[in-house]
Amino acid sequence: MDFRLKVFYTVALRLNFTKAATELYITQPAVSKHIQELEETYKTKLFERNGSKIALTPAGKILLKYTKSIFDIYREIDFEMSSFNKERQGLLRLGASTTISQYIISPVLASFHQKQKDIKVNLLNGNTEQIENALINKEIEIGIVEGQSKNQSIKYIPFLKDELVLVCSSKNPLVQQNEISVNDLKSMKFITRERGSGTLEVIEFALKKANLKLANLHIEMQLGSTESIKSYLLNSDCFAFMSIHAVSKELKNKELIVLDIEKLAIERYFYIITLQGKSDSLSELFIQNLASHYNLKL
Repeated sequence: MDFRLKVFYTVALRLNFTKAATELYITQPAVSKHIQELEETYKTKLFERNGSKIALTPAGKILLKYTKSIFDIYREIDFEMSSFNKERQGLLRLGASTTISQYIISPVLASFHQKQKDIKVNLLNGNTEQIENALINKEIEIGIVEGQSKNQSIKYIPFLKDELVLVCSSKNPLVQQNEISVNDLKSMKFITRERGSGTLEVIEFALKKANLKLANLHIEMQLGSTESIKSYLLNSDCFAFMSIHAVSKELKNKELIVLDIEKLAIERYFYIITLQGKSDSLSELFIQNLASHYNLKL
């Protein structure tokens, strides 16, 4: 493998020479030298430099596209060839949306590592939109997300059912009520996730079926993580729709309480996502392990 391409790839992803140098364990002048050599080889600039900021040139974008493909092939070669020695090796790049990475995936990763100790796994965390974009840009091989945006280039495989429940602090006065109506939601204060969150998309869709828009709710704040929402709930009289998987510990400790909503149940699936028509042995091995862990037939 041409190390210069690895340097280029790292700089292109980070758009920062210093970060690339740190990641590759080389000096910044060495990074600059490798990029300069590539530019001399192809007789064209690969990066536009504007002060401390850099951006890919059109030529740089083309080189990045082919470099990704080259590294994909190398990754598959490493895995396939290592299987002949009965010591499977390789790198698997996963992406998982927030709820899944925090509350679902860790036991699966531990189980996978016990069986395949020589396979390195990198996990990217983000919201559903970010994970789908990373998959499309070939920064990861597999994603596990909360929403289903139905992007035509992505294959969605449902693998685990989830329920979104309305929760609040156990000290909230409304916990005395056994059940609330959909109409009651209009007078309550909510904390929600940010735009691009799969959870938020599912909530919007469920409310729409109940003739209620997200805009009809009093949203006190949007927060970027499940943990920050839980912390906010424990210190306020607000409410939030959250995955039952994300609040199991707080419900058990009676810090948070679930409020039932009359004629409104919000259920969804978590999805494994891969690129349509794109498959490799290492990704298939992980998906099989995921299915086995949850006793699923995928």
